[in-house]
Amino acid sequence: MEIKNELKPGLKGKAELVVDHTQTASSYGSGLIEVFATPAMIALMEKAAHTSVQPFLAHEMVTVGSEVNIKHIKPTLPGVTVWAESELESIEGKKLTFKLEAFDQDGKIGFGTHTRYIVRSDFFKAP
Repeated sequence: MEIKNELKPGLKGKAELVVDHTQTASSYGSGLIEVFATPAMIALMEKAAHTSVQPFLAHEMVTVGSEVNIKHIKPTLPGVTVWAESELESIEGKKLTFKLEAFDQDGKIGFGTHTRYIVRSDFFKAP
């Protein structure tokens, strides 16, 4: 496993999107109303985390999510921009732990922690 020296705690990432029907609870099947779905928020948070570290990994390496501990505290309607911010809190061998927060125009909508592991991408290819 090769990790470049620049991969250090404190590294930050960000991902954003405009909520549309495909990211609502009714579309995901996680609820019955047209608001930003918790699974969609978690996916955006994971994107902020994994895209922040990918440039610091060797070409054949990727990260995979293994744990999320997230609170979704406010609803967001379709048409509103949401963004997630990640901060790499610790590196323990192949294990990366992130602090995550998500926001919309009115403030924080979610927060929590996320664990990812560094693995070889060819491990997931079919034989």
